[in-house]
Amino acid sequence: MISEMEKKLIIKQQFKKLKCCVLIPTYDNEKTIEQVIHSTFEYCDDVIVINDGCTDSTVDILKKFPDLIVINHPINKGKGLGLRNGFAKAVELGFDYAISIDSDGQNFPSDFEKFLTKIEQEPGSLIIGARNMTTENVPTKSTFGNKFSNFWFWAETGISLPDTQSGFRLYPVQRLKKIWLFTTKFELEIEVIVKAAWRGITVTSIPVGVFYAPPGERISHFKPSVDSTRISFLNTYLVILAALFWRPVMLVRSMTIKNFKKTWQNEIVAAHESAEKKALSVAVGLFFGIVPIWGFQFGLAILSAVYFKLNKFIVGLSAQISFPPLIPLVLYFSVKTGEFFLNENVHISLDKLLSIENLKQTMSNLYVYFIGATILSILMAVAGFIVTWIALKLVGYKHKSN
Repeated sequence: MISEMEKKLIIKQQFKKLKCCVLIPTYDNEKTIEQVIHSTFEYCDDVIVINDGCTDSTVDILKKFPDLIVINHPINKGKGLGLRNGFAKAVELGFDYAISIDSDGQNFPSDFEKFLTKIEQEPGSLIIGARNMTTENVPTKSTFGNKFSNFWFWAETGISLPDTQSGFRLYPVQRLKKIWLFTTKFELEIEVIVKAAWRGITVTSIPVGVFYAPPGERISHFKPSVDSTRISFLNTYLVILAALFWRPVMLVRSMTIKNFKKTWQNEIVAAHESAEKKALSVAVGLFFGIVPIWGFQFGLAILSAVYFKLNKFIVGLSAQISFPPLIPLVLYFSVKTGEFFLNENVHISLDKLLSIENLKQTMSNLYVYFIGATILSILMAVAGFIVTWIALKLVGYKHKSN
């Protein structure tokens, strides 16, 4: 049985082996910062504190730790910019990873070991310390805000996490340096995990302990009105980017042979859903893939899958009928459908599918295209449902209820 001191020494060696440091952004937390730094040094020798323009006695407290690496902001610039400067410093010093820990005493340095063990299992990941939100003194607004944030992170990336607002994280700083980050306040913690997921970095979580001081004792610099507005604007921006580009890219990227086989078994072949639900998932995907709402097709398809509890993978895959190489065909048949139902002639030809002439003809007869695409999306949805349902029945598909 190893002693506590020996255990801490082993964790210090793990930090060195993995080239990992600790980041502590702080702003006016004089009551807790000294203990947080002292406890952190028990586990890690490489600690970077970002003094974000502190106006209390924090500067004097930091002078008590000669081995501390300090980044000073002359004025308060926000936690996000503090973290970004911390990432840059960690990269400059040759670290591969950095664990961020809050300076208010909410997190426990004893949980460092969990992060290090996890990163050994999944190198290159971004790991979030998921807090137990049923802990004593957790504010109700924090619980609601966390659920709200978790939903938007899923909408933007397709990844479900239990706690996207936790500041206790392990960042793969060498991989993050390739990602453009622009936010400077609390919303940076959302921006970085969404963009990391978009870039193919595994974003995962581990359970960690948390301490919330009783009401009146805990200092928080989060300004609900201003910071919530910032976060809302950021999520709007990220959702639009996700719908226009990143969610389809992530879906295509996931289509490796190994992932495809796994998904095929779990989502397509597996009989946990009825044939009708699978067929309806195809129909919804085809509908949104063709209906003329460019830029929002994929996002609305996935939101519909969630609302109607359909197979999200099948819906997303079917919606790729408007994936760039197929767009000219979708445009062509949409216009032809509009011609048929409106008794119009737009004069586009299949043998000149990618020609400028065809595009000009379509643009000058947009009403024909819009009506045709709408009708075609309905027809394809109905056809997709019927063909999928018949195909499943012919291959002997049987629904096995849980």
